[in-house]
Amino acid sequence: MLNSFLPLITILALVFIGKGITVINEYQRGVILTLGKYSKTIKPGLHFVVPIFQKALVADLRITTSDIPQQEAITKDNVPVGINAVVYFKVEKAERALLKVEDYSYAVSQYAMAALRDVIGGVELDQVLSERKSLAEEIKKVVDEATDGWGIDVTAVKMQDIELPADMKRVMAKQAESEREKRAVIIKAEGELRASEKLAQAASKLKSVPGGMSLRTLETIENVQPDPSKNIIFALPVEIMEGVRDISKKITKDNDTQS
Repeated sequence: MLNSFLPLITILALVFIGKGITVINEYQRGVILTLGKYSKTIKPGLHFVVPIFQKALVADLRITTSDIPQQEAITKDNVPVGINAVVYFKVEKAERALLKVEDYSYAVSQYAMAALRDVIGGVELDQVLSERKSLAEEIKKVVDEATDGWGIDVTAVKMQDIELPADMKRVMAKQAESEREKRAVIIKAEGELRASEKLAQAASKLKSVPGGMSLRTLETIENVQPDPSKNIIFALPVEIMEGVRDISKKITKDNDTQS
């Protein structure tokens, strides 16, 4: 009689043993519950879990990325902005992550959303645009402290796109254009100032030479090439005429001396 049930008992025993075999990979940790209570944490390798009486929960220790969809936050200066980010975290204590929170990945994501809105709400728009890295570090610190009790280590938070209202974009574009025009005017004024300094130096040197200014004026007139259909009239100051007269006298004096 017993022999007739032996094959069935053997099959049931093999099924029982097969169901109890659990393999934990290198990047995982297993948490064993015995009759619903935490029993132990098992490391990578082959393990046997007693079916019905024990249950194995597995946690992945690799870094996980959780995308935070675009959140609308109001900055300290009452400007609405849309920001999305990415949270990078990993499990450090498998028993805490599996037993203290129902879904640790979802919980981290939700907490990061709330932290992002809180941090952005405490700063002005200029800081959001210029201090993105430091704000992301502050969000990471807040989330990391809150999830430490869950056995979670938040390694980084990266803020991605920052969406501004359309009217704010137009205002910022006008401001940037005005700033560029301001810099252009300043550069032009500085160039004119340097040019005027050089011209003053050149005029001073020409003035120190007898007839120098007159010769420079005559040279300028010679270089002018007007359109044949147009007439150019130069109003020469008296100083130039006196300079020409002095040069003429000097030439005459030199000729008389040679004679």
